[in-house]
Amino acid sequence: MEEKEKKISAIYLSVILVILGTFLGVFILVANEMRENKLVKFDQTIIHYVQGFISPKLTEIMLFFTFLGSVKWLIIAVILATLILFLLKKRALGIFILLSSGIGSLFNSLLKHIFKRTRPDIKPLIKEMGFSFPSGHSMGSFIFYGAIAYILIHYYHKKWRKITGATLMFVLIFLIGLSRIYLGVHFPSDIIGGFTAGGTWLVCCIIMFRYYEYKKGL
Repeated sequence: MEEKEKKISAIYLSVILVILGTFLGVFILVANEMRENKLVKFDQTIIHYVQGFISPKLTEIMLFFTFLGSVKWLIIAVILATLILFLLKKRALGIFILLSSGIGSLFNSLLKHIFKRTRPDIKPLIKEMGFSFPSGHSMGSFIFYGAIAYILIHYYHKKWRKITGATLMFVLIFLIGLSRIYLGVHFPSDIIGGFTAGGTWLVCCIIMFRYYEYKKGL
C-alpha cells in the first residue's frame, strides 16, 4: 500500500511539474517574441477578428466579464472567499487564496514594469491606464478563479461537481481574457502572457500548499 501511494505521489508531482514547465515555457516564448516584434501580425489578426463582432449588447456583456477580472472586484472576491474558508475552519485554504492572489498582483506589477509595453490603439472601447504586458485582468483572474477551481477539484467528492465547477471557472477565465481583446485594451499576446504568468504562479502556490499539507499530515 505504501509503495502504491509513493507511485501515485510521483505521478502527481510529475504532472504538476510538466504543467509548471509548460506555463513558464510559453510565457518566456511569448515575452521573447514580443520583445523582437514578431507578434504584430498575430495580435492584429485576432484583434480585428474579435472586434468584428462589436455590438451594443455584446459590449455590455464583455464589460460585465471584464469587471469580474478587475482589481476592485478581485479584492472583494478574495476577501469574501478567505472569510468563508475561515468560517468553514479551512484556515490554510483561506491563507492560500489570500497569499496567491495578493502576491500574484505584486508579480504582475513587477512584470509590467519590466516589459513596459504600451496598450493597443486599435478601436479601444474603454480607457485604461498603465502598461499592457502581461494583462493584469488575465493574470489575476487565472490565479483567483484557478485557485477556486483547485479547491473544488481537491475537496469535492462527487466527480461531476469537480468537473462542472472547474470547467465553469476556466470558461470564466477565458471570457475575461477575451473581453480585454474585445474592448481593445490588450493585445492577444498580453492575454496569453497573463494566463501563463498566472498559471506559473498558481502552480507554484499549489506545490507549496501541498507541501504544507504533507508536512502537517493532512
